[in-house]
Amino acid sequence: MHVVVNAAQSVDGKLATRRREQLRISGTEDFDRVDRVRAAADAVLVGVGTVIADDPHLTLDEEDRRVERLRNGRPGNPARVVVDSTGRTPTDARILDDAAATYLLVAASTPAARREALEAAGAEVVAVEGDGEHVDLGAGIGALAERGVDRLMVEGGGEIIYSCFDAGVVDELHVYVGSMVIGGRDAPTLADGEGFTESFPRLDLTGTERLDDGIVLSYEVGSD
Repeated sequence: MHVVVNAAQSVDGKLATRRREQLRISGTEDFDRVDRVRAAADAVLVGVGTVIADDPHLTLDEEDRRVERLRNGRPGNPARVVVDSTGRTPTDARILDDAAATYLLVAASTPAARREALEAAGAEVVAVEGDGEHVDLGAGIGALAERGVDRLMVEGGGEIIYSCFDAGVVDELHVYVGSMVIGGRDAPTLADGEGFTESFPRLDLTGTERLDDGIVLSYEVGSD
Protein backbone atom coordinates (compact mmCIF):
# COMPACT_ATOMS: atom_id res chain seq x y z
CA MET A 1 0.00 0.00 0.00
CA HIS A 2 1.12 3.57 -0.71
CA VAL A 3 0.52 5.93 2.24
CA VAL A 4 0.46 9.71 1.81
CA VAL A 5 0.36 11.98 4.87
CA ASN A 6 -1.04 15.49 4.38
CA ALA A 7 -1.22 18.24 6.99
CA ALA A 8 -1.41 22.00 7.44
CA GLN A 9 0.57 23.63 10.22
CA SER A 10 1.69 27.03 11.45
CA VAL A 11 5.27 28.24 11.08
CA ASP A 12 5.94 26.94 14.60
CA GLY A 13 4.63 23.48 13.73
CA LYS A 14 1.18 23.57 15.36
CA LEU A 15 -1.92 21.96 13.86
CA ALA A 16 -4.37 23.84 16.09
CA THR A 17 -4.52 25.89 19.28
CA ARG A 18 -4.03 24.39 22.74
CA ARG A 19 -7.85 24.24 22.94
CA ARG A 20 -7.73 21.90 19.90
CA GLU A 21 -10.34 23.97 18.12
CA GLN A 22 -10.69 23.87 14.35
CA LEU A 23 -8.46 26.54 12.83
CA ARG A 24 -8.10 27.69 9.23
CA ILE A 25 -4.38 27.65 8.42
CA SER A 26 -4.45 27.46 4.61
CA GLY A 27 -6.78 28.93 1.98
CA THR A 28 -8.70 28.12 -1.18
CA GLU A 29 -5.66 27.20 -3.28
CA ASP A 30 -4.46 24.67 -0.75
CA PHE A 31 -7.98 23.33 -0.21
CA ASP A 32 -8.08 22.54 -3.93
CA ARG A 33 -4.70 20.79 -3.69
CA VAL A 34 -5.95 18.66 -0.79
CA ASP A 35 -9.07 17.79 -2.80
CA ARG A 36 -6.84 16.57 -5.66
CA VAL A 37 -4.85 14.38 -3.26
CA ARG A 38 -8.09 12.95 -1.85
CA ALA A 39 -9.39 12.25 -5.34
CA ALA A 40 -6.30 10.13 -6.07
CA ALA A 41 -6.74 8.06 -2.88
CA ASP A 42 -8.75 4.93 -2.27
CA ALA A 43 -9.36 5.97 1.34
CA VAL A 44 -8.78 8.90 3.71
CA LEU A 45 -7.76 8.20 7.31
CA VAL A 46 -8.12 10.35 10.44
CA GLY A 47 -8.10 9.75 14.18
CA VAL A 48 -11.23 9.76 16.29
CA GLY A 49 -10.08 12.98 17.97
CA THR A 50 -10.42 14.76 14.63
CA VAL A 51 -13.91 13.33 14.18
CA ILE A 52 -15.03 14.47 17.63
CA ALA A 53 -13.45 17.94 17.36
CA ASP A 54 -14.26 18.82 13.73
CA ASP A 55 -17.00 16.42 12.53
CA PRO A 56 -15.43 16.26 9.03
CA HIS A 57 -17.20 14.78 6.02
CA LEU A 58 -13.99 13.76 4.20
CA THR A 59 -15.62 13.74 0.77
CA LEU A 60 -14.51 15.49 -2.43
CA ASP A 61 -15.40 19.14 -2.93
CA GLU A 62 -15.31 19.17 -6.73
CA GLU A 63 -18.07 17.32 -8.56
CA ASP A 64 -15.85 16.92 -11.65
CA ARG A 65 -13.45 14.81 -9.59
CA ARG A 66 -16.26 12.57 -8.37
CA VAL A 67 -17.47 12.12 -11.96
CA GLU A 68 -13.96 11.25 -13.14
CA ARG A 69 -13.63 8.61 -10.42
CA LEU A 70 -16.97 7.08 -11.44
CA ARG A 71 -15.91 7.04 -15.09
CA ASN A 72 -12.84 5.08 -14.02
CA GLY A 73 -14.97 2.49 -12.25
CA ARG A 74 -14.20 3.78 -8.76
CA PRO A 75 -16.62 5.03 -6.05
CA GLY A 76 -17.40 8.74 -6.36
CA ASN A 77 -15.68 9.46 -3.04
CA PRO A 78 -12.78 7.64 -1.41
CA ALA A 79 -13.62 5.50 1.60
CA ARG A 80 -13.28 7.08 5.03
CA VAL A 81 -11.26 5.47 7.81
CA VAL A 82 -11.26 6.38 11.50
CA VAL A 83 -8.71 5.00 13.96
CA ASP A 84 -10.99 4.69 16.98
CA SER A 85 -9.50 2.28 19.49
CA THR A 86 -12.38 2.39 21.99
CA GLY A 87 -15.32 3.09 19.66
CA ARG A 88 -15.87 6.75 20.56
CA THR A 89 -17.11 7.90 17.15
CA PRO A 90 -20.53 9.57 17.63
CA THR A 91 -23.26 7.63 15.88
CA ASP A 92 -24.50 10.87 14.29
CA ALA A 93 -21.06 11.84 12.89
CA ARG A 94 -21.12 13.06 9.29
CA ILE A 95 -18.64 10.41 8.19
CA LEU A 96 -21.28 7.75 8.88
CA ASP A 97 -23.61 8.91 6.11
CA ASP A 98 -23.94 7.07 2.80
CA ALA A 99 -21.71 9.41 0.77
CA ALA A 100 -18.86 6.87 0.99
CA ALA A 101 -17.90 3.67 2.74
CA THR A 102 -16.59 4.19 6.28
CA TYR A 103 -14.26 1.85 8.16
CA LEU A 104 -13.73 2.18 11.90
CA LEU A 105 -10.55 0.54 13.16
CA VAL A 106 -11.25 -0.44 16.77
CA ALA A 107 -9.40 -2.49 19.35
CA ALA A 108 -10.46 -6.08 19.84
CA SER A 109 -11.51 -5.12 23.39
CA THR A 110 -14.25 -2.73 22.16
CA PRO A 111 -17.57 -4.00 23.57
CA ALA A 112 -19.79 -5.87 21.12
CA ALA A 113 -22.76 -3.60 21.90
CA ARG A 114 -20.76 -0.53 20.90
CA ARG A 115 -19.59 -2.17 17.68
CA GLU A 116 -23.17 -3.07 16.82
CA ALA A 117 -24.33 0.51 17.41
CA LEU A 118 -21.65 1.88 15.10
CA GLU A 119 -22.46 -0.68 12.43
CA ALA A 120 -26.14 0.24 12.66
CA ALA A 121 -25.15 3.88 12.15
CA GLY A 122 -23.42 3.03 8.87
CA ALA A 123 -19.84 1.97 9.63
CA GLU A 124 -17.96 -1.19 8.84
CA VAL A 125 -16.24 -1.91 12.14
CA VAL A 126 -12.86 -3.62 11.84
CA ALA A 127 -11.43 -5.09 15.05
CA VAL A 128 -7.64 -4.87 15.03
CA GLU A 129 -5.23 -6.42 17.48
CA GLY A 130 -2.97 -4.05 19.36
CA ASP A 131 -1.35 -3.15 22.66
CA GLY A 132 -4.13 -3.29 25.23
CA GLU A 133 -6.87 -0.92 24.14
CA HIS A 134 -4.88 0.64 21.29
CA VAL A 135 -5.09 -0.29 17.63
CA ASP A 136 -1.89 -1.54 16.02
CA LEU A 137 -1.82 0.87 13.09
CA GLY A 138 0.37 -1.38 10.96
CA ALA A 139 -2.13 -4.20 11.37
CA GLY A 140 -4.98 -1.79 10.69
CA ILE A 141 -3.45 -0.71 7.42
CA GLY A 142 -2.99 -4.36 6.53
CA ALA A 143 -6.72 -4.89 7.14
CA LEU A 144 -7.50 -1.99 4.81
CA ALA A 145 -5.29 -3.50 2.12
CA GLU A 146 -7.32 -6.70 2.38
CA ARG A 147 -10.39 -4.56 1.61
CA GLY A 148 -8.92 -3.19 -1.59
CA VAL A 149 -7.26 0.01 -0.35
CA ASP A 150 -4.07 0.50 -2.39
CA ARG A 151 -3.50 4.23 -1.84
CA LEU A 152 -4.24 5.74 1.58
CA MET A 153 -4.28 9.44 2.46
CA VAL A 154 -3.70 10.26 6.14
CA GLU A 155 -5.05 13.60 7.34
CA GLY A 156 -4.16 13.43 11.02
CA GLY A 157 -4.17 14.43 13.73
CA GLY A 158 -0.74 14.53 15.29
CA GLU A 159 -1.07 11.29 17.26
CA ILE A 160 -2.12 9.37 14.16
CA ILE A 161 0.62 10.89 12.02
CA TYR A 162 3.24 9.96 14.62
CA SER A 163 1.83 6.42 14.81
CA CYS A 164 2.09 6.08 11.03
CA PHE A 165 5.73 7.13 11.08
CA ASP A 166 6.39 4.88 14.08
CA ALA A 167 4.88 1.94 12.19
CA GLY A 168 7.10 2.71 9.20
CA VAL A 169 4.22 2.88 6.71
CA VAL A 170 4.55 6.44 5.35
CA ASP A 171 5.71 6.87 1.73
CA GLU A 172 5.02 10.59 1.16
CA LEU A 173 4.55 13.65 3.37
CA HIS A 174 3.00 16.92 2.20
CA VAL A 175 2.94 19.81 4.68
CA TYR A 176 1.32 23.19 4.08
CA VAL A 177 3.07 25.78 6.26
CA GLY A 178 0.84 28.80 6.84
CA SER A 179 2.16 32.28 7.65
CA MET A 180 1.05 32.35 11.26
CA VAL A 181 2.31 31.54 14.74
CA ILE A 182 0.03 29.66 17.15
CA GLY A 183 2.30 28.80 20.08
CA GLY A 184 1.45 26.84 23.20
CA ARG A 185 3.38 23.93 24.66
CA ASP A 186 0.15 21.92 24.77
CA ALA A 187 -0.96 22.69 21.21
CA PRO A 188 -0.96 19.65 18.87
CA THR A 189 1.97 19.32 16.49
CA LEU A 190 2.52 17.50 13.22
CA ALA A 191 3.75 14.39 15.04
CA ASP A 192 2.78 14.02 18.69
CA GLY A 193 2.86 10.67 20.49
CA GLU A 194 5.94 9.55 22.39
CA GLY A 195 8.36 11.00 19.85
CA PHE A 196 11.56 9.53 18.44
CA THR A 197 14.77 9.55 20.49
CA GLU A 198 17.31 7.41 18.64
CA SER A 199 16.16 6.48 15.14
CA PHE A 200 14.38 9.14 13.09
CA PRO A 201 12.41 8.87 9.82
CA ARG A 202 14.47 10.19 6.92
CA LEU A 203 12.77 12.70 4.62
CA ASP A 204 13.90 13.65 1.13
CA LEU A 205 12.58 17.02 -0.03
CA THR A 206 11.05 16.54 -3.49
CA GLY A 207 9.24 19.82 -4.09
CA THR A 208 8.04 23.19 -2.87
CA GLU A 209 4.98 25.13 -4.02
CA ARG A 210 3.74 28.52 -2.86
CA LEU A 211 -0.03 28.55 -2.35
CA ASP A 212 -2.22 31.19 -0.70
CA ASP A 213 0.03 32.90 1.87
CA GLY A 214 2.13 29.85 2.62
CA ILE A 215 4.17 27.04 1.12
CA VAL A 216 3.71 23.32 0.56
CA LEU A 217 6.72 21.14 1.37
CA SER A 218 6.68 17.71 -0.27
CA TYR A 219 8.84 14.82 0.88
CA GLU A 220 9.47 11.19 0.09
CA VAL A 221 10.06 9.07 3.17
CA GLY A 222 13.04 6.73 3.19
CA SER A 223 14.26 4.11 5.60
CA ASP A 224 15.82 5.08 8.92
